[in-house]
Amino acid sequence: MNFKDSAQQSAFRTEARAWIQANAPTHLLPALERMDFTRSVLKSGQMMQASKAWQRKKSEAGWACLHWPKEYGGRSATPIERIIWEQEEGIYGELSGLFVMGHGMCGPTLLAHASEEHKRRFLPPMAAGEEIWCQLFSEPSGGSDLAGLRTRAERRGENWVINGQKIWTSGAHLSDYGVLLTRTDPSVPKHKGLTMFFVDMRSSGVEVRPIRQASGAADFNEVYFTDVYVPDHQRLGAVGGGWTAALTTLMNERLAVGTVMPTGVPEILELCRDFPIGDERAIDNPLVRSKLAGWLVKQSGLKYTALRAISALANGREPGPENSIGKLVVGQMLQEIAAFALDLQGSAGVLADPRIAAHHAYFQAMLLRSPGVRIEGGTDEILRNIIGERVLGLPGDIRVDKSTPFNQIPLNAPRPR
Repeated sequence: MNFKDSAQQSAFRTEARAWIQANAPTHLLPALERMDFTRSVLKSGQMMQASKAWQRKKSEAGWACLHWPKEYGGRSATPIERIIWEQEEGIYGELSGLFVMGHGMCGPTLLAHASEEHKRRFLPPMAAGEEIWCQLFSEPSGGSDLAGLRTRAERRGENWVINGQKIWTSGAHLSDYGVLLTRTDPSVPKHKGLTMFFVDMRSSGVEVRPIRQASGAADFNEVYFTDVYVPDHQRLGAVGGGWTAALTTLMNERLAVGTVMPTGVPEILELCRDFPIGDERAIDNPLVRSKLAGWLVKQSGLKYTALRAISALANGREPGPENSIGKLVVGQMLQEIAAFALDLQGSAGVLADPRIAAHHAYFQAMLLRSPGVRIEGGTDEILRNIIGERVLGLPGDIRVDKSTPFNQIPLNAPRPR
């Protein structure tokens, strides 16, 4: 791979940099620099207002969702130009967090499976940040088995009636719409009886309950559906083709998440440069340096794995299972680095007040947030299976329920005597 900009890419970078310098909300820079995994110095209302204003400005100038076709609110840019934009946008990209689900997952799913009418109606306002989207997949009884979901959609004329529950839905409390995976036929094997829709989150019968996390944040939600009517024209893909549509969402999710997640490596390096151990800095201790070297090697591997994915996109390939690697490695690194940083601080590591804790309690926030990274978007175990089977070509796990009709799968297996 050639990592130098071509003449065309260099011109694009210059144009993007000039526009950002002229239009970025520089007054928000101090607040953005102090953001961490769970906290922002901006109140939630202020953050939403700032995010929508920046997204709208980008959209009006043609810098929103660059890789989407122009007719759907994008720029028809190349994947490499999209990466260049993200590099140049830098810390102002933090304002895009509100739209990650829509731009990175729901939008690509609509592009692949929605009708032309719906693409033209919903994608431009999604790109402009006027409407926020969420992903309604996980369920309490399903665990890591997405195909084991039980939310039912039953056909009634030109409508579907939906009943069930979703959980861990990021941003549902702020969302206008969501992509929803349901079971429409329990008499066939679990992967074949699924159908995907998109749903108005303000529909009658939709109830959103925020989940308070250990960190104090409430970004996740439970969502309940009670006799929610969804028109058939809001179906994404064929009846029974929900698993295919879901894979579109999941592959884009792991690309969106795995290539842009913070690793914590620059922050732990900064801490070790400043933090004393006895009469020396932590970074001068050989055991600490060995730890840091290991994480730097992993960070380098993540960088080039992400670049390989970008190169594949540039050659016209769809996001593939190899994008699971980034998320798997980052999730583990975040937890390891946070635990190490708090051990390094000793008894001061219990301080969670950013006003008095070292590095504004950044690592305390990381420790509370990092376990969720290893669950959301696919658990470590699921990702290892994907990498083993679909990247390395290893034999698949034995799945005794794969060809069994869903309604014949026992809910509670008998315990061995």
